[in-house]
Amino acid sequence: MTDLPGPAPQADPAEPLDPGPLEVVVVTGLSGAGKNSAGRVLEDLGFFVVDNLPPALLAPMVELGSRGDVRRFAAVVDVRSRAFSSDLAESIRSLSDAGHRPRVVYVHARDEVLVRRYESNRREHPLQGSGRLSDGIAAERALLTGIAGDADLWVDTSDLNVHQLRATLEAAFLREGAVPELTATVLSFGFKYGLPLDADLVVDARFLPNPHWVPELRPLTGRDAPVRDHVLGAADAAEFLDRYQDVLRLLVPGYRREGKKYLTLAVGCTGGKHRSVAIAEEFARRLSADGVTAAARHRDLGRE
Repeated sequence: MTDLPGPAPQADPAEPLDPGPLEVVVVTGLSGAGKNSAGRVLEDLGFFVVDNLPPALLAPMVELGSRGDVRRFAAVVDVRSRAFSSDLAESIRSLSDAGHRPRVVYVHARDEVLVRRYESNRREHPLQGSGRLSDGIAAERALLTGIAGDADLWVDTSDLNVHQLRATLEAAFLREGAVPELTATVLSFGFKYGLPLDADLVVDARFLPNPHWVPELRPLTGRDAPVRDHVLGAADAAEFLDRYQDVLRLLVPGYRREGKKYLTLAVGCTGGKHRSVAIAEEFARRLSADGVTAAARHRDLGRE
């Protein structure tokens, strides 16, 4: 009599695969500068976004998300926590120690822009108290000094509309969750409108002949071929571009070694219409040719 086969041995359940670290973005900055708008853009890009999260809860929220199917997490944090600076810095360190990839986006704007926005909304600044609106803004700037200096990406919304803000963040984060080595924005601007606060490097193109004084070039911009040829063909222009490209080739590997992921190179001329635009476009082209993800943006074009 043949023995009946017993039940087949059950295989041990497979161990759950480690999903790896989360991509974490912390959005902070000045009240009224557009933090919540930035959070909405990140949400559209596939991030799980929590608004107005106290800094002390950042690490627990990321840990909770890592146990589920959340792979991209963003938190909008502000200064309503009294221990804002120390709590946020410690939370970011904890996330890094846990193997996650925290990146800080600092959103800011000029004082006069913030005042105008608050006055139009008839709201008080969270740090204003019994003082003036400008006092609250100054207090917040002072409180944010440390985190602003350590931020991975600065976004100045003073002259951005919502579509331009979206384009800026999409350029930084629309990469299927991959972390870019280095993304460069080459920003043209006019000195008469003020220096861009988010610039890492500033180049002055005012040493080049000004197309404004050439009647047939005055109505055109640095994006038009006649102006571009006039600017790039000027004496010393080619040598200037070549030498500064050598400087960038020295800096870019250093930035990468230090973990810097975003670079803003600002190029200025008097009004931000001719010389700076042409030079910015050329720098963006050269950076792209050197393997850097680069795009030109023109802050003051059309402003005159």
